[in-house]
Amino acid sequence: MSTIAHISEVTGTYSELVAQVALLGNGWRIHESKTAEAYDILATDPVSGEHAKIQVKTIRQRMDRGGDLVVYAKKGNGTAYDRADADYIIGVWAAEGEIPRVYMFENRMLGEYWASEARAAERWVELPIALNRSIYAPEPDELAEVLEVAA
Repeated sequence: MSTIAHISEVTGTYSELVAQVALLGNGWRIHESKTAEAYDILATDPVSGEHAKIQVKTIRQRMDRGGDLVVYAKKGNGTAYDRADADYIIGVWAAEGEIPRVYMFENRMLGEYWASEARAAERWVELPIALNRSIYAPEPDELAEVLEVAA
């Protein structure tokens, strides 16, 4: 007998994978934990080099609230994530048939984060999922050093 994953499990996994793609595409390094953690992703900031704990949530669009986007950022016990759990929240908006949009913002220890579609880009940092190769391209001097060492 075949079993099919529940749609909420599929959606959650999809959101985590899309968040990882967006982080990688924007220069973050992703780390995998061998144990269960409160955060979904541990990543290294490409600018500061600091590690960040990231919790990933699927954004829901509330038509009963004028189409506002909402990120429900609560743990299984109903409490908000504190700073020990996550430094950042990533919300993935995966509208039916559309390319997903990824928003990242600081964990302010709220249970819900709201924004209209128009204000989401102002309040949250949108991470494109496109690969930015220029982030990874070595400077000409660095490339010469790499080639010299390899020779």
